[in-house]
Amino acid sequence: MTAISIPFMQTGTLVVGNRLLDDDDRSVQARADRPSSLTKGHRACQGCAEALAARWVMDTAVDATGGKLMVANATGCLEVFSTLYPESAWKPAWIHSLFANAASVATGLAAANAARGRSDIRVLAQGGDGGTVDIGMASVSGMFERNDDVLYVCYDNGGYMNTGVQRSGSTPPAARTATTPIAGPRPGAPFGQGKFMPRIAMAHEIPYVATATVADLRDLEAKVRTAMSIHGARYLHVLVPCPLGWGSASNQSIALSRAAVQSGTFPVFEARAGELTAVTKIRERVDVEEYLRPQQRFAHLFKPGGEDALARVRAAAEANIRRYGLLDDGPRQAPQRELPLQQSQQSSRQQTQPQTQQQEARR
Repeated sequence: MTAISIPFMQTGTLVVGNRLLDDDDRSVQARADRPSSLTKGHRACQGCAEALAARWVMDTAVDATGGKLMVANATGCLEVFSTLYPESAWKPAWIHSLFANAASVATGLAAANAARGRSDIRVLAQGGDGGTVDIGMASVSGMFERNDDVLYVCYDNGGYMNTGVQRSGSTPPAARTATTPIAGPRPGAPFGQGKFMPRIAMAHEIPYVATATVADLRDLEAKVRTAMSIHGARYLHVLVPCPLGWGSASNQSIALSRAAVQSGTFPVFEARAGELTAVTKIRERVDVEEYLRPQQRFAHLFKPGGEDALARVRAAAEANIRRYGLLDDGPRQAPQRELPLQQSQQSSRQQTQPQTQQQEARR
């Protein structure tokens, strides 16, 4: 599958079906013989975006390597819901590591393959934000520094969800968790703490760093294929909404992922050797309210006293837009803040749809 720009002929649509593409350009998921790496029997929650992302990543990696893939999986939600002893929902060669050492185990697998002269066998490590950004950060950084031939994938749901929704280093500011309750003068997760792991990976100047979401699965697939075509240390950071921890409806995971991107809250980009090389532009800009309001962990921001925190979250999104150049050449205004949410969404669509159609027509 190649990453190609596709004109959208249908008014108002933001997606395109595989029926419009040549067979070689169709998604691996569109094939009847797809690998089905994460198969039936797992216990993921309804609406779990991590399960969707992991299936997509693994199927693509298996397809890209011809099935010659070894996987190290950190402790976390993904490991817990997919391997309830004595069963496993994984088909590839898969090993469970501790919370802290998935990158180290993957490094050992890569070294063993190299010692055996098996350069055809590739290695993938995966974990959640807790096992990557916090507990496993030392081993991940070591893997980056040594430039080990491993693709590390972080599924970021913004907290330690399988142990009770505690705050992690990836929990966004002002979010309610079990350890950052809605109490005191500054409720929720504190501002000025936490870390954005993709930028830390870029600082190591490794061959490839990328971010993605489940709102654009073709983009996710293309980035996995790109990563598997490169040797050396690679890092992929995927935003995966968690209905349980976020307090969102199970049918809103895709919509929330899209709103995170379109509001500037979560930038989607690629980088090589520490340099930004590609950015997914905001297609139909929305205010951060469209992303935050459906999540109960941010409900306090829309009550009296939450105005300052909401403004700071909005300012952070604006900073992302400037830092990564997320807007197209034509200016697109976010919905008016004083409008009710439903009216704001309608206003945003009215403002952006004509520009979108004109841009697609030029393509």
